[in-house]
Amino acid sequence: MPLDSRAKSLLEMLNRIEAPRLEDQPVTFARRNFEKLMFAYRPDAPAIDSAQDMEIARKDFAGGPLRARLYKPRNATETLPVLLWLHGGGWTLGDLACYDTFCRSLCAEAQCAVLALDYRLAPENRFPAALDDALWALRWLKREAAGLGLDAARLAIGGDSAGGNLAAAACHMLREEDSNDIPLSFQLLVYPATDQTSQRASHEQYAEGHFLDRASISWFQHNYLPSESDYFDWRASPLLATDFDGLPPALIVTAECDPLTDDGRAYAEKLAEHGVPVRYSEYAGMIHGFVTMGRILPDAGRAITEMAEALREALR
Repeated sequence: MPLDSRAKSLLEMLNRIEAPRLEDQPVTFARRNFEKLMFAYRPDAPAIDSAQDMEIARKDFAGGPLRARLYKPRNATETLPVLLWLHGGGWTLGDLACYDTFCRSLCAEAQCAVLALDYRLAPENRFPAALDDALWALRWLKREAAGLGLDAARLAIGGDSAGGNLAAAACHMLREEDSNDIPLSFQLLVYPATDQTSQRASHEQYAEGHFLDRASISWFQHNYLPSESDYFDWRASPLLATDFDGLPPALIVTAECDPLTDDGRAYAEKLAEHGVPVRYSEYAGMIHGFVTMGRILPDAGRAITEMAEALREALR
């Protein structure tokens, strides 16, 4: 399938204005430009009941407290299922504000609560700091769910890109460490970065000119992973894990014209090989990041609807 015409227009516009490349910018500038991009292409936010900023307590020696935002849908009449959402941005970019509209949309359509986590970013905090934060937030959510009007027995985790990487790795770690605890009900992985060592065909086919490219992937990896040996650590590359048995059911969403597509498909195939219920959904002609660009890419809304339906089914 060819590149979607609207996605092609976006890429042409970015090239026309000579938008600075990520790897050529100081991190602080890159974060500011990423935020501008997220705000420019987000759709209008739907109405929800509430969005409450909160702090997840943690001692300074363990990384300090974490910021989070809890979204609740309108007309909720019972204890709510909840999704812990981990944003994308190559472990380097992104925050609660960047993903606010996306989280509101998913909350409203799925009729579940969404807890968005502001995990620590690289390069200031390198691997496995972001993963440690995700696990801390999961355990906190299980412990504090009842007091927040949430149901710990209906808990899902999800994320896009780097956030999908963290969500996938967290599912492995939680299964290993909390085998007798309440299991996760579902994992929602959106164009996840599952293999830092990957040389699959999509990395070559979409290496240049498709928003996420070879150079920006290398920049993100350099920021997050202290050494090349970390690329082979399954906590950074969950596709390299040796045990997939008993992981939560999954929906994996990818974009066809994305270097990470083959890695997401390979992860879905690995889950299926081990008997994990999984649905793989690839959006033809789309580019990396499309689910947050609903103002210009209609497939973003369709993908959010698909995610919401999967969450409702898994958490009902």
